[in-house]
Amino acid sequence: MSGWPSVVVMIAVVVVVCARQFTAQRVTSEGKKWWLIPVILCILALRQPGLLDPAHHAASAVLLAVTLLLGLASGAAWAWTTRIWTDADGAVWTKGTWAAAGVWLCGMALRFGLMGIAAVLGVHQGSQATMLSVAAMLLTRAGVTSWRAQAALQTYRVPVAG
Repeated sequence: MSGWPSVVVMIAVVVVVCARQFTAQRVTSEGKKWWLIPVILCILALRQPGLLDPAHHAASAVLLAVTLLLGLASGAAWAWTTRIWTDADGAVWTKGTWAAAGVWLCGMALRFGLMGIAAVLGVHQGSQATMLSVAAMLLTRAGVTSWRAQAALQTYRVPVAG
């Protein structure tokens, strides 16, 4: 998938994720599919040839690695700025904060900066690099948030001595 279909998929994923970020979401044991959207994005990105620019293999690989590291860092920062709490019944809830929105904006700005660097260097980067970066961000965010939610659940269930 290249061109406009990739852009449409990316916009749809970002809209859905952002919309869900600002609504309280109950963490359930059925929520084990947090890795599904990132895996689908990876498959869509890796299906098409041209992930690396054949004319600039080394520069293209370095930019891709930096893009992926940026996605991982953004995902971790987003997860740590997500509010996690337990209600009176012991259910764990998550909700994105304004700091999480700031992480999104900074991540996008840095990604656009990398695209500008690639353009200055004459390195062609397709939408696959962006898809992989978003997949890395979503996978890291979901994994760290799930881990934090499990820690909150275990803390809630600790018996009180008395």
